[in-house]
Amino acid sequence: QGLAFVGRAGQLLTKMIQAMGFTREEVFIGNIIKCRPPENRTPLPDEVETCLPYLKAQLALLKPKVIVALGATAVRGLLNIETGITKLRGKWLSYQGIDLMPTFHPAYLLRNPPAKKEAWEDLKQVLERIGRTPPPVKK
Repeated sequence: QGLAFVGRAGQLLTKMIQAMGFTREEVFIGNIIKCRPPENRTPLPDEVETCLPYLKAQLALLKPKVIVALGATAVRGLLNIETGITKLRGKWLSYQGIDLMPTFHPAYLLRNPPAKKEAWEDLKQVLERIGRTPPPVKK
């Protein structure tokens, strides 16, 4: 479709963004690579190396207040570290002087629903960092 995060993972990401009090149009959704690898596999290092300069240029232009890195591939690509997402999630890191919060990828959350609670805790930290609180839960 030419868009980042479509399908079930994209639907969950939209719900996560809305739970934070935003719409998808109010946030920038980028990707380490600009096309889906065959069979949706993890991108190969040369694929990341080819596409990463484009994302870095986008971030340099946008100058976001905070980056939420969704999953190990995003963290590895931006920070060039091999530490697993389970150890990094929920801990503030920095990319080019921009606060970066690693958390689980929505596809992982679909496979492991109990991890949604941890991801929500990470997103609440992001809201706090930018001076916002989560909107009331709609019943």
